[in-house]
Amino acid sequence: MYNTCPISGEYRKEIIDIFNYYVENGFSAYPDEKVPYDFYDKFFARMTNYPTILAKTSEDEVLGFGTLYPFHPLSVFKKTAEIAYFIKPGETGKGLGTYMLNKLLSQAQDREINNILANISSFNEGSIRFHKKNGFEECGRFKKVGEKSGKVFDMIWMQKLL
Repeated sequence: MYNTCPISGEYRKEIIDIFNYYVENGFSAYPDEKVPYDFYDKFFARMTNYPTILAKTSEDEVLGFGTLYPFHPLSVFKKTAEIAYFIKPGETGKGLGTYMLNKLLSQAQDREINNILANISSFNEGSIRFHKKNGFEECGRFKKVGEKSGKVFDMIWMQKLL
């Protein structure tokens, strides 16, 4: 269906361009201004030894990416990971998010990660619906902790036990 591979620096521009779309257009990405391309190095340094996925067309066009990364640096939390994914505008609602989620969950289980957390802005209703549809449950909410574009939002935590 999709060509997938682990994320690599070869696609940093495409990845950051997708991420920056969500920075500028809503609450899926938390920064309030576009990030530079070297943000890739900082962001993906956290993913070392964790599953990542890059989804492409057969023509090598990047459609989206997803990552698992440590929830906490202490080893007592090594079986818990956070998840994030971003899909190129115009490609949402076509099954790619579910496809990437399932791939990442399978890889998590292979690495004995059994607890997946998603951190979502209260204004990102599409992501909340997506996660509920895919077996995540709300497990916490920090009220009025973020402000972006003049709007104060809650941070919702959702959880899926594998």
